Amino acid sequence: MHSDMILIRARRYADAYEALAPDTIEGLCALVAPDVRFRDPFSDFTGRERLAAVFRHMFEGLNEPAFAVSDIAVGERGAYLRWDFRFAYRGRAYRIEGMSEVHFGEDGLVTTHLDHWDSGSQVYLHVPVLGRIIGAIRRRVAG
Repeated sequence: MHSDMILIRARRYADAYEALAPDTIEGLCALVAPDVRFRDPFSDFTGRERLAAVFRHMFEGLNEPAFAVSDIAVGERGAYLRWDFRFAYRGRAYRIEGMSEVHFGEDGLVTTHLDHWDSGSQVYLHVPVLGRIIGAIRRRVAG
């Protein structure tokens, strides 16, 4: 697949992510294959319907979740989207930085979406008991 075509498809997918809202979930899911593979630090599954369910759950559980894609790089087999994910939970604002590796089928649909981000420093450290344990382990390892 030509890199210009991958970039066009990646930009369209990134735009759908940035516009993600409860009423646009189906539009984003229309850009993925029915058997899309999705993986992030918390889940690994296959299927467009499961992906839609994850997004619905995200909007039910978080306040004002929003993605902002800051960069797109194109490789031989897919694209890499650098993003910030901001949301509020229980009155506190959070920001997660990450990258999504996406692969496209010949039909232009996303066949694989792999999220890469550090759940330890960006999520678990903010959980009171886990944060103290992880902090102590980091200090011990650092010497």
